Amino acid sequence: MFLVTKLRKSFLMRVCLTLAVVSLLWLHVGVFIYRGAEIDFEHSNIELAKPTNLTVPELMEKITIENNEQKILNSNHIPWPPVNETEIWPKGIVITIQVHNRISYLRKLLRSLSQAAWIERALLIFSHNIYSEELNDIIQSIPFAAVMQIHFPYSTQLFPSTFPGDSPSDCPRDINKERAVAVGCSNAQTPDLYGHYREARYSQTKHHWWWKVNFIFGKIRALRHYDGPVIFMEEDHYVAEDFLHVLWLQQILLKGGSKCNFCNQAHILSLGSYPKYFNHREASNMVELLPWSSSKHNMGMAFNRSVWQNFQKCSDMFCSVDDYNWDWSLLHVAQKCLPSLFGEPANEKGKSKFILGALVLKAPRVFHIGECGVHHRKASCASDTSTLRKAETSLRSARKAETLFPTTLRTKNMLGTKAVRLKKGNGGWGDPRDRELCLSLTVID
Repeated sequence: MFLVTKLRKSFLMRVCLTLAVVSLLWLHVGVFIYRGAEIDFEHSNIELAKPTNLTVPELMEKITIENNEQKILNSNHIPWPPVNETEIWPKGIVITIQVHNRISYLRKLLRSLSQAAWIERALLIFSHNIYSEELNDIIQSIPFAAVMQIHFPYSTQLFPSTFPGDSPSDCPRDINKERAVAVGCSNAQTPDLYGHYREARYSQTKHHWWWKVNFIFGKIRALRHYDGPVIFMEEDHYVAEDFLHVLWLQQILLKGGSKCNFCNQAHILSLGSYPKYFNHREASNMVELLPWSSSKHNMGMAFNRSVWQNFQKCSDMFCSVDDYNWDWSLLHVAQKCLPSLFGEPANEKGKSKFILGALVLKAPRVFHIGECGVHHRKASCASDTSTLRKAETSLRSARKAETLFPTTLRTKNMLGTKAVRLKKGNGGWGDPRDRELCLSLTVID
């Protein structure tokens, strides 16, 4: 009996030990799976461009040379500005695309651009914050339009361990100020609105956008006498085939054509928005005059040099507002700075008669298909996104009904009926070094 009892105890101990080992192994596997999921969470199913192997000094020299040369590719067979004038975009049109490293989205954008009417009248300016031979190969093989590449000279790729990149002496994002002061990290005294410290990968986006627009209007020699609109896009956008045709109709309205007596109150032409449903079959010829909204009209927006010069006069506000988003910073400019330029200062409640107007299409012609990026991360970043599928379904229906390429646009004045409320900044921009760098990037004509 004693032996049986001993054997039972021994057996139970072995079972318990086995269960403990299995539990530890499962925990280890679970942690491994979780960590793997975190990696996939950021990059799942999205092809990313490989950065160059050049050293930082080599890369800095190369970027400086290319930004100074400003080569226009395809100029032999697609001269820009165009030498022959046409009814639509007789002087050409400029499209700038801010590029990071998501090749999957970029290829879809390029495919859609290649199918657009009047694309041969365009100068495509790709503005990079990562130098990659892989990206260069894709962009430099574009056959359907004139192409230029420019490179943001203050990227984290060029400054991997010092400002404006992340410096080892910088405070961690989530450390509290008291602790930051105690450990003596370099920017301890300047957290943002929410008590967080800067992250270079986020602040880089606002710097890049401000530098890009300043460079395009102030430094590119081929655009010195260009007074038409510049369309602003990003690598994860997608266009309808009539987007340039419709933009031309918006431009006519802006200049007072087509008997629209209120359209000249617009400053921005908006090709993109974020409706819940697309209906190009019924709404392809509808446009509304609305107050420009940073969260609704920041995609495929277009403005000309005179509008830009007004934005530029508000560079102090753009560069100082505690928000790492360029579009939300621009909204502060629109509501707090521009009114005074137009002789209509805001009252105590921050209200003014001046409204930054935008002509916004009811059926957008530019779509945001990026489901994974700076602001959006999903466990599965499908290359064929739900937005792309919805857009293509709506466009196919419009093609069958022959409602794309409208001859005129139906207008509606909504400028005084919808107010855009200004919220406090989103943070991420409390460091005075970011504000100083931003101001230094301003190019005065």
